[in-house]
Amino acid sequence: MTLENILYEPYTIHFETLDVFPDIRGKKNFFELIFVLSGNGEHCINQHSFSYKENHMFLLTPQDCSKFSIEETSVFFFLRFSNIYLSRNGFSGDIIRRLEYILHNANHKPGCILKNQSDKALIRPVVEALLREAVNNDLHQQEITLQLINTLIVIVARNIAKYLPHKIESTTEERIMEILHYIQRNIYQPATIRTERICKEFGISENYLGKYFKQHNGETLQSYINNYKATLIEHRLKYSDLRMNEIADELGFTDESHLNKFFKLKRGISPRKYRIDFQKDQRSSN
Repeated sequence: MTLENILYEPYTIHFETLDVFPDIRGKKNFFELIFVLSGNGEHCINQHSFSYKENHMFLLTPQDCSKFSIEETSVFFFLRFSNIYLSRNGFSGDIIRRLEYILHNANHKPGCILKNQSDKALIRPVVEALLREAVNNDLHQQEITLQLINTLIVIVARNIAKYLPHKIESTTEERIMEILHYIQRNIYQPATIRTERICKEFGISENYLGKYFKQHNGETLQSYINNYKATLIEHRLKYSDLRMNEIADELGFTDESHLNKFFKLKRGISPRKYRIDFQKDQRSSN
């Protein structure tokens, strides 16, 4: 299988029964959620291997090197999306931001991204419903398919949220995890993630919040917010054609100049140069 003509739409779904997984040559330009309906084997991602079986789900980004070695005939469901910024092409702003959340927080190492057994049981009927819609092609099929995809994305995002942050042990207090989730949910509204607002939301003092956050997360509150914002900017520069002023507006910067100064401070390079360098690297890899 080659990458040519693989995606004409913002997203595609399909099912395949395979004894040998196709070898995709060249640089991928899409993100991918893969759900195993049946079968077993081994999945290698970025030179790390993990056994797979039914009800496992994997997230692959364009940068990931992935290969499935099938031991028993396997049925796979694929959801591929070429661009996570699809506001004009079907996905709502909330779903786009959940996709960003998944991409930012999913640990791209071998293994199923669904850690919660109840989530595995919930996703399977959603995937099977997508299969029925694809086969039947009935009235309102497109609208129902989009709703089912949205549901799947929300379930994945919820599952990932339950096991964040990766730096924190399972014994960590729930409050710090709730604070992190609150910041990530509200990152697009700067006023809601100011220290005084977070303190009011969680009923703690400003002095205590700073010490508490750094103790449990290994960096200051402002550093965490800034690093998260920088990552979101990177995603837009890589995977969208948004103009600099549009990125600045969406992420709460006063103007393009403010965005440029912020990104250059965090990444040592201007946003425009970062995008150009990334595009050059993509072309040279194809």
